[in-house]
Amino acid sequence: MTALLPWERLGSKVGDRQLARLAVVYVRQSTRQQVIDHGESTRLQYGLVERAVALGWPASRVLVIDEDLGKSGSSAAGRVGFGRLVTEITLGHVGLVLGIEMSRLARSGADWYQLLELCALSGALLADADGVYDPVDYNDRLLLGLKGTMSEAELHLLKQRMLAGKQAKARRGELAIALPTGYVRRPSGEAALDPDEQVQTVVRLIFAKFAELGTLHGCCAGWSTTTSSWGCGCTPGRTRGSWSGGGPTG
Repeated sequence: MTALLPWERLGSKVGDRQLARLAVVYVRQSTRQQVIDHGESTRLQYGLVERAVALGWPASRVLVIDEDLGKSGSSAAGRVGFGRLVTEITLGHVGLVLGIEMSRLARSGADWYQLLELCALSGALLADADGVYDPVDYNDRLLLGLKGTMSEAELHLLKQRMLAGKQAKARRGELAIALPTGYVRRPSGEAALDPDEQVQTVVRLIFAKFAELGTLHGCCAGWSTTTSSWGCGCTPGRTRGSWSGGGPTG
């Protein structure tokens, strides 16, 4: 058998071992607002199914995992879809993982390198818009590591820019934060009690009870002994809330 040089093996990364397994298309957007506003990005991610078919997988053997739409990639915690992907890879069911870009899969170095190790051990390949990568191959692994590092750094820069924007608004006195239940913001920007008299009564009663007992736990215990339901009705744009008389749920 003739040994092939690395650049001569570029077209043979997808082999029978991978084709005998599933191709998984992982779809993710960071927030629900992005899902609404960036519909084209979501469509492009679903379009990776056609890429998997072009690489040799039957459409029936392409699995789309999209449970993480609206979830941040900064951590694997809370990402049901990512957990499902890791499980399928660990069980040896996956031959190829496709993402429109590697940052869709993970923006945390710990999660990213764990995914690379699992793919390398199980023989799964990774692919994005730029190419197909074998995490066992040194050069591909180096490139995948660089992509993962850039994804994590990009998240840090995004957070830094958002914080800088908030700080600039705060210095100008224009930073508006969400108000607690029972308060509204006037057109002038000032916070005030809700003009609804029922809402004002409930808010004042809660503060009076706290002043009497001195602790939040005491207030909750006091309310739980009553059968009253304290509701706060308000018009759109105001904070809504209700107190049903129950204690803290943890």
